[in-house]
Amino acid sequence: MTHTPSYWAVVPAAGVGKRMQADRPKQYLELVGKTVLEHTLSRLLQTKVFSAVSVAISVEDPYWPELAVSKNECVLTAPGGKERADSVLSALQAISGRASEQDWVLVHDAARPCITAADIRLLIDSLQDDEVGGILALSSHDTLKSVEGGSIVGTLDRAHIWRALTPQMFRYGRLKQALEASVGNPAVTDEASALELFGMRPKIVEGRPDNIKITRPEDLPLAQFYLEQQQ
Repeated sequence: MTHTPSYWAVVPAAGVGKRMQADRPKQYLELVGKTVLEHTLSRLLQTKVFSAVSVAISVEDPYWPELAVSKNECVLTAPGGKERADSVLSALQAISGRASEQDWVLVHDAARPCITAADIRLLIDSLQDDEVGGILALSSHDTLKSVEGGSIVGTLDRAHIWRALTPQMFRYGRLKQALEASVGNPAVTDEASALELFGMRPKIVEGRPDNIKITRPEDLPLAQFYLEQQQ
């Protein structure tokens, strides 16, 4: 009998967000009446496609238990790690008894609260029959410079440059294996890069430009604008 893959979401949310210069991690900053993380998880849960959402939280996090969504029966909590890859791997281990090797995992940044159900559906529809999987991304419209020591040493061909977004969608077994094999490797800055080290070539699915990642203080009002426009 052919196994019909299930879909799982993983959200690494153990970061401290130093560049936000705030009194708490950026995922707990208020945004249109909720925390950033609540918006993000709400968007994922509303799609109704995930068997569960596994969230990696710092073991010293005092904010997570106060959120109602942390008690949601579809949300699992895993201990976060030092690096993003550590947190993703921990979240994968939290569903190890329920997910099969061929199930799909969609890893999504905690600080991307403007993700739309349409983009999630597009990613799934585009990759569900793919051998490897892939990511949401945006082509670059800017001129890109290669810089060393504060000086320009070259101009990159932007026709070949895409900005990686999330979710990033890969098979459970393959993603877990790739992350386990690359623990501590600074070259692994997202899930796709872990698969790339295995010689695989993830696909690109063009996403929406409003799927921004909140990183700096000026990103918060921009995210508010996008959320209000999406309503």
